[in-house]
Amino acid sequence: MRILLTTLNAKYIHTNLAIRILYEQNHLYPGLEWKEFNIKEDQDKVAEHCAQFEVVAFSCYIWNITQTLEVSQKIKALNTNTKILLGGPEVSYDFNDVITLDHVDYIIVGEGETPFKEFIESYPNVQHVSSLVHKSGAEVLQNKAAPMFDLKIFQDSMPYRFDNPEELANKVLYIETSRGCPYKCEFCLASLDNKVRYLPNDSIKATLLFMMQHGRVVKFLDRTFNIKKDFTIDIFKFILEHHRPENVFQFEITADILHPDIIQFIHDHVPKGLFRFEIGIQTVNQKANLEVSRKQNFDKTKGIIQQLDYKVEMHLDLIVGLALDYWDDIRYSIEEVFKLYAPEMQLGFLKFLKGTPMRDKTDQHGFVFDPNPPYQIIQSNYLTKDQLAQIVKLEHALEVYWNGKKAVNTLRYVTETYGIFDFLLGLGVYFGTVKDYHKYSLNDVFDIITQFVEKNYPNDTIIKQLIAIDYYLHFKVKPKTLFLEEIAHTEKIKMIDELQLNHHKYRFIILPLSFDFQLFSNESKIKMGNHHVIIQYNGVSKAEVVNHKTALLASA
Repeated sequence: MRILLTTLNAKYIHTNLAIRILYEQNHLYPGLEWKEFNIKEDQDKVAEHCAQFEVVAFSCYIWNITQTLEVSQKIKALNTNTKILLGGPEVSYDFNDVITLDHVDYIIVGEGETPFKEFIESYPNVQHVSSLVHKSGAEVLQNKAAPMFDLKIFQDSMPYRFDNPEELANKVLYIETSRGCPYKCEFCLASLDNKVRYLPNDSIKATLLFMMQHGRVVKFLDRTFNIKKDFTIDIFKFILEHHRPENVFQFEITADILHPDIIQFIHDHVPKGLFRFEIGIQTVNQKANLEVSRKQNFDKTKGIIQQLDYKVEMHLDLIVGLALDYWDDIRYSIEEVFKLYAPEMQLGFLKFLKGTPMRDKTDQHGFVFDPNPPYQIIQSNYLTKDQLAQIVKLEHALEVYWNGKKAVNTLRYVTETYGIFDFLLGLGVYFGTVKDYHKYSLNDVFDIITQFVEKNYPNDTIIKQLIAIDYYLHFKVKPKTLFLEEIAHTEKIKMIDELQLNHHKYRFIILPLSFDFQLFSNESKIKMGNHHVIIQYNGVSKAEVVNHKTALLASA
């Protein structure tokens, strides 16, 4: 019997850990194969490949369930004898609508290791396969739940050992060191498993070593990596001993419980840029936090971020749509979190995931959400449909201009001078009146923000100059002149000579400014006066600002 373990990843660069684990645990079974696709691939070609198998087992998530069911239907059209087995978080709860589909035969609920092994050993006799949902005619049957999987079985596990190592360098590799979460946030599926269990240390390190040797970006799937201080420091030490210069490691942490010993270890030993911390702040509103069973000390979280952001790249998350979070609360959260100037600030919208307690509170809070994946909030007692639509436009501007690194200096100035919420909201709304949110060029991005500023901040010359700087800094090679003209050519040549800049190796743009850009860059302070900014291009990496004072000292 030929069985295929597969999934549709969100992007080509992603990898799926679940199917690798299941394949490794059962790779001796004759006929078992595994293969990854992505949601943008031609569904007919995916179905054509899958239809060659007797059973196709899909790993299902909120981002791929729609496409997975579409492919399953196409597989059945090509080969009615192929059986479709689904597993994963998206089908482990409220699965009746899925299992009753003609093109779905089986669902494994919850952890898949034990049920999948039983399935391939018993098929086609599945009556006693634990945690399996199946059909008998029109009747839906659910077998008894499998016992909690013993993670000690992973003692000699290394799920990536069946990959072609050469294909891993440009992919994001995922690793789990534990399962479960100590917290009970009602919007999160992890809250349903409050017992934190750790994989064997030898297995963790063997997998991590292989990933470091053959991959570049490593993401830890643990919901709160820093629960155990000694474990956290031990893994950090292992990484420092074995990592390659190009490696980057991303951890999801809870900042306000980060142990002082971990903080000190990072200060003393971790090189800048090696670690990324993903921190789910979600909201600064304590009433909203408590309403979804979250505890968070934002002041402490903020302090930890500010202590470590010179070493660790921060990715901060907010959620729009939580109960008791009104418009002004969301404005305050966005303003306060943005002031931390994390390289990435994700503004997500409340999702009503199957199985989460949030689904039981729709009447209490007037929640209305899309019945289709990703089950996003539409309105509530706290936010109207129009308000949510407005924040979606704000989020678009945030993605393009901050997370997309198009106008970082401009937005820092706006935050210090005006406040970021209203600016991004206005910019996002204006963007939609000029261009399609999904079809625009780089020049469109800068044209739109320039037009928006001309219309709404006509007397602010600083913001206009910063837009120009952000534009010129975005390129690897010297671009065409836009937004702000350079100084006269003779004056430019004279300044390059005086500062002894290497005009053979680099190309330069020198812009006249009405403020001290270097002071603003270092301290976010504006000092008016006649100044210049020198931008240097090497043709390989993004442009850089030349430090005038350093150049003057070097030429002295």
